[in-house]
Amino acid sequence: MSAAPQKLPSNHFVLVFAALLVTAAGNTALQSVLPVIGREIRIPDMAIAVIFSLSALFWTFSAPYWARQSDRRGRRRLMQLGVAGFGISMLLCATVILLGIKGILAPLVTFALFTIARGLFGIFGSAANPAAQAYVAARTSPAERTASLAVLASAFGLGTILGPAIAPIFILPWVELSGPMFAFALIALGVVIWLQVGLPDDAPSGDEADGGGAEASMPSIGGMPTGATAMAAEETTSTGRRERMRVTDPRIKPFMIFGFAAGSLQAATGQAIGFFIMDRVAGGSGLHATQLISIAFMAGAGATLLAQWGIIRLLDLSPSQLMRWGTLIAAVGTLGIAFAPNFHALVLAFAICSAGFGFARPGFTAGSSLAVARHEQGGVAGAVTAVNGACFILAPAVGIGLYELKPELPYWLSALGLLVLATYAWRNRLLRQSAVIKD
Repeated sequence: MSAAPQKLPSNHFVLVFAALLVTAAGNTALQSVLPVIGREIRIPDMAIAVIFSLSALFWTFSAPYWARQSDRRGRRRLMQLGVAGFGISMLLCATVILLGIKGILAPLVTFALFTIARGLFGIFGSAANPAAQAYVAARTSPAERTASLAVLASAFGLGTILGPAIAPIFILPWVELSGPMFAFALIALGVVIWLQVGLPDDAPSGDEADGGGAEASMPSIGGMPTGATAMAAEETTSTGRRERMRVTDPRIKPFMIFGFAAGSLQAATGQAIGFFIMDRVAGGSGLHATQLISIAFMAGAGATLLAQWGIIRLLDLSPSQLMRWGTLIAAVGTLGIAFAPNFHALVLAFAICSAGFGFARPGFTAGSSLAVARHEQGGVAGAVTAVNGACFILAPAVGIGLYELKPELPYWLSALGLLVLATYAWRNRLLRQSAVIKD
């Protein structure tokens, strides 16, 4: 039994939060302008989805590896690597898009180079997430962990507000639609420096060294994935022998299934929403479409933050409650998008949908974290991050494909899928109970 973890100082939490915030804001800013960029450069809508899918594939396979490295080399260093990888990827993406818009690169060449540049984010950007989750989980008690990880997850919600809000500011004459990407590349550099100056360098063997005792000397080492369905993380036992903790481990398997399903449904509908707004409301393309898409994303992110910063903490909701009610709320919002008669109704429905996912995703993350001991936090963080990445391998392309058949189709099917997932959350024993491991 290890000693209680030292309390994570608020200024250190802010830095960890910032590492995830900058990537979330930059990615959402990119997502808000990419449909318009694709139409400007004459890249097919499905090709845009393929770009995100390939990046997610790299993310899925690299995340468990970075989880291992974060336990070996220190989680601050891996957060820096992740943010730096994001910044370099954004810089290259911006350069390629600018050359494509100017007509210097042909559409096919622009697509190929942009795919490579975005792939760098999938490979290196995935280092920040498991390191950040493990950093916070190792420094919070089991009773505090759900709320702490929910606040950490809200970095993505806040980023979804800031990204689309900031993006139009940087659409300047000399850089055009690539401006937001150049801006976030510079912001990422600032965050890397800020982490170096303000966040203590944790022990290479893992944060458990802070706690002392027998567990403190056991490093948590994440393993390399063996496939999208066999992603694993290693743990060191008291005998010194390493054992693999796969996503099929009975302790976390239901959470992994839930997280993958919920994330895939969110990815499919989220990827299509920009095109849905562009074609249904904005008349096809242009800067007006970018502004409307940004408004929708900001409304959705505001609802997510309300859920994660306010309601979860106010009601002290357990992971099981978050997963159950989150899927039901998301189903209502998703169905509302399909039947929205105008832009205002669409934005309201998207906000409800986002609030539901804002409950469900932290429930899956906190539940899986609580299902294992503290010395396994690096491993479970890598598994969670890999599953989150796996959601974007096929789901965006499926969402766009369904959209091209009928714009409302991805939202009808996602609403049905969420109802099935809610039933799973109610009936599965591990998801139904809120077990707290006394680590």
